[in-house]
Amino acid sequence: MSASQTYRPLYRQVRDILLERIGAGVWRAGETLPSEQALALDLGVSQGTVRKVLDALTAEGLVERRQGKGTFIAENTQTRSLFRFFRMTRRSGERVIPERLSETVRLRPARAAEQKRLDLDRGARVVEIDRVRTIDGVPAVLENIIVPAVLVPGLEARKPLPNTLYSLYQSEYHLNIVSAHEELYPDVASAADARALGVAAGAPLLCVDRIAYALPQTKVELRFSRIASRDLVYSVTLN
Repeated sequence: MSASQTYRPLYRQVRDILLERIGAGVWRAGETLPSEQALALDLGVSQGTVRKVLDALTAEGLVERRQGKGTFIAENTQTRSLFRFFRMTRRSGERVIPERLSETVRLRPARAAEQKRLDLDRGARVVEIDRVRTIDGVPAVLENIIVPAVLVPGLEARKPLPNTLYSLYQSEYHLNIVSAHEELYPDVASAADARALGVAAGAPLLCVDRIAYALPQTKVELRFSRIASRDLVYSVTLN
């Protein structure tokens, strides 16, 4: 540990160092971390401090403990990403899985609002993905997704893209999505919404604006979702 880090609690120092290494790709998705003893020796701290940090990262879903095998970097699999970041459920609490119905992908210059929200320079380019997704075979979600092109070179040429993009970001671009900031608000369906979702113009929609972050606090994706919720609700548990 360097002297410049001593102003932070020891636990926070260890956590930040491990997150920096995960974000830098020192350990890739699915790879085993060094043992608690080896990490403690490397960082000059007690094994108990390392264990406390790893327990917290496990609770956050960043690493996985496997009995008798060690600690692994968690993988953003299709199912895991959907259950972690897609929050629509039935009123009964049953989770639903959206499927891709149609998709268009293009590379273009970032607009001013996108530059501001994604911390991009003027002249930066983005990959724009427009999707219609179904639930139980019925069109339910319109998605407009904006990703800085510098983070995902060649993404626009990949066809088709997977149902869940976060697994692709991690496996191909080493971008581990660990958190998202969302804003929810109501709106009514436009004529274009109505045609795509099979609802009446003026029907209520749930809108979700999301910025997804990878380590270390890299803004990877801006996503706008317009949802014909019908019998669905946005479900979140607060602890």
